[in-house]
Amino acid sequence: MRAAVAVLVLAAVVAVVVLVARSGDEPYRVRAIFDNAGFVIPGEDVKVAGVKVGAIHAVEVTPDFKAAVVLQIDAPGYRDFRADASCIVRPQSLIGERFVECTPTRKRAVGAEPPRALAAIADGPNEGQRLLPVQNTQKSVDLDLLNNIMRRPYAERLSLILSELGTGLAGRGEDLDGVIRRANPALRELDGVLRVLARQNADLEALAVAGDQVMAPLARERRRVSSSIENMGEVAAATAERRDDLEAGLQRLPRFLAELRPTMTRLGALADEMTPVVTDLGDVAPELNRLLLELGPFARAGIPAFDSLGEAAKTGRPAIERSLPLIRDVRVLAREARPTGRTLAALLTSFQRGEGIERAMDYLFYQATAVNGFDGLGHYLRASLSVNQCTTYATQPVAGCSANFLERSSASSATATTAPGADRQPRDPVLAATGRALAGAPPAQSEPMLDYLFGAPE
Repeated sequence: MRAAVAVLVLAAVVAVVVLVARSGDEPYRVRAIFDNAGFVIPGEDVKVAGVKVGAIHAVEVTPDFKAAVVLQIDAPGYRDFRADASCIVRPQSLIGERFVECTPTRKRAVGAEPPRALAAIADGPNEGQRLLPVQNTQKSVDLDLLNNIMRRPYAERLSLILSELGTGLAGRGEDLDGVIRRANPALRELDGVLRVLARQNADLEALAVAGDQVMAPLARERRRVSSSIENMGEVAAATAERRDDLEAGLQRLPRFLAELRPTMTRLGALADEMTPVVTDLGDVAPELNRLLLELGPFARAGIPAFDSLGEAAKTGRPAIERSLPLIRDVRVLAREARPTGRTLAALLTSFQRGEGIERAMDYLFYQATAVNGFDGLGHYLRASLSVNQCTTYATQPVAGCSANFLERSSASSATATTAPGADRQPRDPVLAATGRALAGAPPAQSEPMLDYLFGAPE
């Protein structure tokens, strides 16, 4: 029983792996409907912007006698054909080979919603293929067909065909018009150009009037114009010598334009966004013009200053060269003082954030308030004023004052002051020097005080 269950589970796993593998390898095919797909055979290239992305899988005929070309897209990055996709049959070479060039979706503005994806065929032999309608396909006109019209007997045959077609298609003008426009892309583009010209007829009229005004000076200077045409002939001859390079450049031009189209789309969106800026710039254009006009006199007035600056530079250059060693030392000092600077910056920043000055002023205020007294009238200073004979500065001992001016005992001092003929000169050298200075003695007699304070010179 367990063996049977294990076999069933293994078979289910294998089936799931096979289905997943098949779904991952399912080809991406587009069924493009053309009015005419002559000389298109399976295996030819399918390109997008000149790059091969797949191959033609099959060519079939639809019930309404149109050509169904099945395009197999192998490149994973191009498997997203949208409803606005288009394809055209182009000649691969002059021997009749054809390839199909497609545009999976048209370029759109940034942020615009993309069109829906191509609808897939739900059932039938073509199940899973994406259907591209005939309105989105074209076929280029071969050059050999155009050349055949100019030769006999094709010219006579064409006139007969046109006569018979005119009779047979007299009642199907709209269908014939649609077929011709799909068959020749140039007619469709020409129709668009004519519509644009019809909308701009007023501009064309103004262009004609302006052209008349331009042609009048050219008519007066026709000799110079003829000389210019001769020079253009020489340029054309030089260009003809490089025709191989020009041909190679023209062959690469369509691919370049196709790759340039997204950039131009983004530039268009940028131009739309820049419109308000340009409008504002136009409003301030008079001020800018006035600024530019006034800038000329300002520049002329600044020329002497620049001359003086040049002379000053000549004079200051030797000084700067002599100061280079000092600058290098300052650079070394700055590099070594950087950690100290960071620490000091952090300290000052913390001091500022913590309102250090305000706190110091608060300390002084509260300290003064704590020391002083306070009564009903306000704060008062705790101080006393002494007025007596001992408050006067003196360099000699005064009787009745208890200040100690002498190094010896008070008894000896009293004896010295009362003994007749005793020396009243104080023994303190600082006081003695101070007394001599107060009495107007020369500075040389004050040197003992300096030696006492600062030490005798060695």
